[in-house]
Amino acid sequence: MKIERMDGRRCDELRRLSVNYNVCEFAASSVLFQMGRTKVLCAVSLQQGVPPFLRGKQRGWLTAEYAMLPASTPTRTTRESSSAQRSGRSVEISRFIGRSLRSIIDFDELGERTIVIDCDVIQADGGTRTACISASYLALRAAVDQWISQQIITTTILRDAIAAVSIGLIADSILLDLTYEEDTRAHADFNIVLTKTGSIVEIQGAAEQAPVAWKDFHQLCTMAQLGIQQLFTFFDAPANKAPLIKPSSVSLTQPYAE
Repeated sequence: MKIERMDGRRCDELRRLSVNYNVCEFAASSVLFQMGRTKVLCAVSLQQGVPPFLRGKQRGWLTAEYAMLPASTPTRTTRESSSAQRSGRSVEISRFIGRSLRSIIDFDELGERTIVIDCDVIQADGGTRTACISASYLALRAAVDQWISQQIITTTILRDAIAAVSIGLIADSILLDLTYEEDTRAHADFNIVLTKTGSIVEIQGAAEQAPVAWKDFHQLCTMAQLGIQQLFTFFDAPANKAPLIKPSSVSLTQPYAE
């Protein structure tokens, strides 16, 4: 049975993409990234120092924080600072983003500095974690260009590019880049992170109602690869590259917060 998507997309089509840079003036780089109705803001900062387990090793680190703003969902999401604790979901997604970005960084070139990526979901309509990974990469790519121009680092620390996409199985149809409504109906759904050179960074997912056949899983992965190729094409379009800020705009640094 062919699924008719509410937004009229083909099964293998991403939602409409847009990116705006330098939204936050005091960050090394920031990106407002939109996939359909999902909107995320990712900002990159650079701090002096590293976690205790890296001190004295002359290597850097990257950490990420993910949060959903109160008005990002139809029913208000409680601000985590108000409840005095982080939700397990936010912690898990923060670690997911951090792992994904660390996989492509040459930390020897960074010295004992920590990159901090703050991801805030402004509006959620499915795929927030994958949108944050893609947006974080774009923000980090722009930040690296700034740091090189400011002579904070001498060469790029990026060994590859990454992007992420959600994929799901509804009835007999495989759907790329799920909306929230599609995600709630999916028999199985996965979040897939790949490098531009075609390597796997991470695959998250599960069957919701019945086990997924291997042939269906292979088809899911193939469609995810095609979707991620679409993302890289979008990333590399000249109109979607970050403008370089004047070198005099030096990034603010502060000691690493344990």
